[in-house]
Amino acid sequence: MKFTVFGIGSATPKVGRNPSAFLLEIENESILIDCGEGTQYRLLEHKIKHTLIKTICISHLHGDHYFGLVGLLSSLSLGGRKEAITLIGPEPLLQIIEIQLKQAGNELSFPLEFIATQNGIKTKVLDKSKFIIETFPLVHRVPCTGFLITQKEGKRHIKPELLPENFPYQFIQTLKEGKDVEDVPNNKVYRVEELTTPGDSAKIFAYCSDTAYFEQLAEYVAHADLVYHEATFTKELEKRAVKTKHSTAEQAALTARNSHSKALVIGHFSSRYKELENHLKEAKEVFEVTFLAVEGRTFNIG
Repeated sequence: MKFTVFGIGSATPKVGRNPSAFLLEIENESILIDCGEGTQYRLLEHKIKHTLIKTICISHLHGDHYFGLVGLLSSLSLGGRKEAITLIGPEPLLQIIEIQLKQAGNELSFPLEFIATQNGIKTKVLDKSKFIIETFPLVHRVPCTGFLITQKEGKRHIKPELLPENFPYQFIQTLKEGKDVEDVPNNKVYRVEELTTPGDSAKIFAYCSDTAYFEQLAEYVAHADLVYHEATFTKELEKRAVKTKHSTAEQAALTARNSHSKALVIGHFSSRYKELENHLKEAKEVFEVTFLAVEGRTFNIG
């Protein structure tokens, strides 16, 4: 499970900082989280295979989080993509996309499977073989959701040195799934506990987009392996954070600490800040295992 940063800026553009966009890789599948203006160029720069992106999550309808989406979808269509994309986001998002494509005379070459988010409650929205995506409510000026993405526990690992010669493939798969194998013709039973070791543990990633600080957020992201949390301001502008329903670096760290999470990445920095060292210092005073979001940086989760 890997988390790559493509954009660290907030609403007002600043040279050298792109708007919000992130990629979460789970084995051979990628999830794009938010899609600010120019995201498709970030994907090209980092040589990300578009075919691996099968899910896109949009947290809310402020432009710095989704203005790059129609451009990306259009480019994928021009490239002849056939495989469906699951798009998770606020209910009006689908209408926005359809209007833009219609007025441009475009039709996507692939199915767009849309799942509308519910802002008021924590909800499971997608359950795939390798991961689960849940949404949870955030406190912002427009409806906004966070994303909790859990990579499921891996299949058990085989001890190949203990297997008999020419051991059937179907028996191996059964053992990986945690089930004993009964070989009736040969009157043998192959035990899971003897021939395998536990699979990789589940990993939890939490994405907290634009939000004011509120205590319940720590419950939504409890025990995450990595939390990404906006930190638009430092604490000297806490009143502005309250007014605009954003967070300070200190508040992001409080959420990470109170949720008993393992690590924190902070981003979505206001363009008023030329340097970001104070954001990191402020957060680390509350939660030591804090990192700045740096465009192009990849974090290995777990």
